Amino acid sequence: MTFDSADLRELQASIGDRIYIQIASWHLYLSDAGLSEALALECSAKLDQGANVAARYGLESVQVQLAGGNSRLPLARLIPSSQLFDLEEILEPYCR
Repeated sequence: MTFDSADLRELQASIGDRIYIQIASWHLYLSDAGLSEALALECSAKLDQGANVAARYGLESVQVQLAGGNSRLPLARLIPSSQLFDLEEILEPYCR
């Protein structure tokens, strides 16, 4: 599935406003962390396979640098499980 730039920006904004990284009791939204664009791009590559596949693929594909780049983790390891369902909900309208 291909997106035009307006659709991609809309998806990026939706992801950035609703999806967050949780560290202890802190929530860092992906727009503030600078990760919403990367996640939107990765998810958009798999939308033809459904929201569930696109969400899981995107979260595993986006690598988050920690400690100034000394370490990297997939974004999937930094978000609570409820955020996966929120991401699937965001992606669902784009899968049609």
